[in-house]
Amino acid sequence: MGNLLELIALLWFLVCWLGYTEYSKRRAADRPCLSNTLDLYREDWMRVMLRRENRIADASVVGNLERNGAFFASSCLLILAGIITALGYTQEVMEVFSTMPFGTLPTREVWELRMVVLLVVFIYAFFKFTWSMRMYNFVSVMVGSAPPPDDTKTSPAGREAFARSAGNICNLAGDAFNLGLRSYYYALAVVGWFIHPIVFMAASTLVVIVLYRREFCSTALEALRAGKVFEEPVPGKAENSPKPKS
Repeated sequence: MGNLLELIALLWFLVCWLGYTEYSKRRAADRPCLSNTLDLYREDWMRVMLRRENRIADASVVGNLERNGAFFASSCLLILAGIITALGYTQEVMEVFSTMPFGTLPTREVWELRMVVLLVVFIYAFFKFTWSMRMYNFVSVMVGSAPPPDDTKTSPAGREAFARSAGNICNLAGDAFNLGLRSYYYALAVVGWFIHPIVFMAASTLVVIVLYRREFCSTALEALRAGKVFEEPVPGKAENSPKPKS
């Protein structure tokens, strides 16, 4: 019965993680969220960048974003080193855990499974953060190669295509960073597994609720949406529209 509960808890965790990832991607296609709203801001940033002669500020912002990913990627390596070390001292760690007033001590195989799951979560996060870093590096190259505002050889259509392309790369980098950051939330849920499988399931559910509220119902989203006009009336449309015949 104990091993069955462990398996159910692990399956529920995977449903929460993979299910919410797919749900948020589909939901973002037809509902405002932090991800698609920031996508619009990033494209606008690239358009404004093309009109600026001095682009030091743009390069600085891209560098800051890249360093954020580097910080979390480095943190993942340190955490992974700790988990691998703990796997080598499983018996000693279990003895220390058995003295704590909470949780039940599982079998060695179940304990190692928990550690491996935690290891996989941070490996996934590491790859997402490093991919985000690399794509922000691509954005840096695009900022450096952007046509100057007084370049007459680049047509307006060419500038718009460049802005959309650079904005798209920036959006992909932001999405990868977001997925890596979510992994930290799910790792906290896995920590609950070391207390009890029921705590693990409850923590996984709570993480999904927190992520949903922050992505789709947060005050930050309201503030971002309030700072952007999404539908502008066409000038003169009301005046030039044919009047109905009496």
